[in-house]
Amino acid sequence: MAKVLVIGASGQIGKQATGKLLEAGHHVVAPVRSPEKLNDFENDNLVIKEQDLEKDFSEHFEGVDCVVFVAGSGGNSGDDKTLLIDLWAARNAANYAKVASTPKFVMVSSIGAGEPDAVSSSIKPYLVAKHMADEHLMNSGVPYIILRPGTLLNEPGTHLVSTDMPDNQDDAVIPREDVATAIVEAVNRSDTSNVTTYLFKGDTPISKIFE
Repeated sequence: MAKVLVIGASGQIGKQATGKLLEAGHHVVAPVRSPEKLNDFENDNLVIKEQDLEKDFSEHFEGVDCVVFVAGSGGNSGDDKTLLIDLWAARNAANYAKVASTPKFVMVSSIGAGEPDAVSSSIKPYLVAKHMADEHLMNSGVPYIILRPGTLLNEPGTHLVSTDMPDNQDDAVIPREDVATAIVEAVNRSDTSNVTTYLFKGDTPISKIFE
């Protein structure tokens, strides 16, 4: 099984992904600002380390088989934290992965990251940050899988998704649990790299999305 560095393991998607990775038998390294947020995990394959992503966190990349970046500044933070976490920490993570010759990097992005100019709302700075982080990873030389989920829902996952942009914007949604499952699928795929995949509710098994 792989040694997976999960950056953002204490977030809503990150915590679910961490649990699913552990269930799959992977070893997980979780650098988080507040380690107590992961206290409910009791697994010898989980290493929790206290870490501020606004500081150097390159030490966690040694010997890692895959990096998962699912960190986010959160909806209640300002644009300053969006720049520091969603853009700069993601950019640093890609750089650290390149130096460490990490075999794979899974980035959790956003549906609007492809064309931030198409959005005229308060979330545009966030989408610009995601866009720039994605672009940096794509140009880094590190093998990557970028996941761009639609609007996130707090409801049970179905393990069924669509990777096609829906005609109706109201259908551009997906449960957080399904995004977490897709992360595990991306980690497990040794034959897939340098792809960007959109994720919405649908009828395709998550196990088939990279085929």
